[in-house]
Amino acid sequence: MKLAAVAFASALGALAQPGAFREITVAALRDKIAGGWAGQMIGVSFGAPTEFRALGRIIEEELPAWKPERVRNALDQDDLYVDMTLARVLDEKGLDAATEDFAEAFRQTRYRLWHANLAARRNLRRGLPAALAGHPRYNAHAHDIDFQIEADFIGLMAPGLFRQANRIAERAGRVMNYGDGIYGGMFVSGMYAAAFFERDPRRIVETGLACIPPRSSYARLIADVLAWHKLYPQDWKKVWRLIEEKWNVNDPCPAGALRPFNIDARLNGAYIALGLLYGGSDFGRTIEISTRAGQDSDCNPASAGGILGVVLGYEGIPQAWKSGIPPIAREKFRYTDYSFESIVESTLRRAIALIERSGGKRQGDRLWVRIEKPQPPRLERWDYGIVAERIPADDARWNFRGVWRTEKDQRLASEKGAEASIRFRGTGAIVVGPYLAHGGKADVYLDGKLDRTVDVCSDEDASKRDEAVWHVYGLKSGEHEIRLVLRGEPYQECRGTEVGVSALVVFR
Repeated sequence: MKLAAVAFASALGALAQPGAFREITVAALRDKIAGGWAGQMIGVSFGAPTEFRALGRIIEEELPAWKPERVRNALDQDDLYVDMTLARVLDEKGLDAATEDFAEAFRQTRYRLWHANLAARRNLRRGLPAALAGHPRYNAHAHDIDFQIEADFIGLMAPGLFRQANRIAERAGRVMNYGDGIYGGMFVSGMYAAAFFERDPRRIVETGLACIPPRSSYARLIADVLAWHKLYPQDWKKVWRLIEEKWNVNDPCPAGALRPFNIDARLNGAYIALGLLYGGSDFGRTIEISTRAGQDSDCNPASAGGILGVVLGYEGIPQAWKSGIPPIAREKFRYTDYSFESIVESTLRRAIALIERSGGKRQGDRLWVRIEKPQPPRLERWDYGIVAERIPADDARWNFRGVWRTEKDQRLASEKGAEASIRFRGTGAIVVGPYLAHGGKADVYLDGKLDRTVDVCSDEDASKRDEAVWHVYGLKSGEHEIRLVLRGEPYQECRGTEVGVSALVVFR
């Protein structure tokens, strides 16, 4: 605890004097914004071949050699196209765009999504209010990484403007995440905002930490990383192991609960910090460490590379890393109207507008930014309980009535009246199963009473495994029964009636 307290004190000490003005030219601001977008593109493309290949282990083997043309992969990455979907809302609605504006743009998208993003878009399409789409009561992925990998656009338009960045993050992040899931976006965007005027990676991480509630579990994890970095300044693998032992536990995500897979925002945010702290401001070393830390090993180097890209500026990124960008600089990112060149200019316009709104000023080609002191938002927590058990569909405690077929680890049925039931002892549960391109509806009964009707339509062409078919938290401790009864009805365009079950995740 003492080490964590020291880390928080250092974070506060890292901040520029609030109210002080910092000067930057328009050309320098553009260069840093370009460096941030380029760093993100390079980082995600560098890590893409290893994404979720290393679960709960360091990637020790040789990584695929970098070739500049690999950066083209970024044009088809959700790190970029969701990021730009949200950025476009500000371009169209202005700097005061509300959660409902971000939600409406997000609801209309047709691209592939996963985890909190996918659950949020499903919620929105089923009529849930924007402010609740990311709430744990309705989104079992509320603390996953999603907003964290999409918040770059905020920090890139908020040089030294930490409070402004948090205000935008609060409105945008609410669409798909909650609590630590939103704080991940604030931590990342805060580091971007700091990187415009700070070159020391440790001070950048400390400033990002100062942007989120100190009593949040996300902040406590980053404080641990900073404290351990002081103890072991040359040994990132030692710190990785300490993170693993203390923090890679109790992941409530239905795909990761009691499994090595972990897409939690906090754990992966720690891997971003590892890359920055131990990369020594070396671009290649920074993204390599964030990649070798494993788990979401393309998103994490994307964030680390983007933040360091702001520090270095586009001109400062080594040619060997960025030489693949000019040939594609005018090509549009998939599902967007933005190219690399146009997103840089769009971000620059928003940055200048935000600087002026925040008490800064522009004279010709020079800008004066009035530096803000970070102000963490109000702490919000959600008590899932402890992930206690994962009961697979082939466990004898499950009872299946009607015609069900077995497909790998899943039981699937499509006829009206087919039923899956199970008793469990705990305070919450997630019925885990697939979202199906031909998915139908089912009624879910909790302790004999109809709780709600669910559907497993994936809203995409492809099916998705290990999703939350239904979930509940905050039950009275004791024995409960869940019954899932097929209605034999399709959900809108899915045109199918099939429903599947693969496991029950139990919380106590």
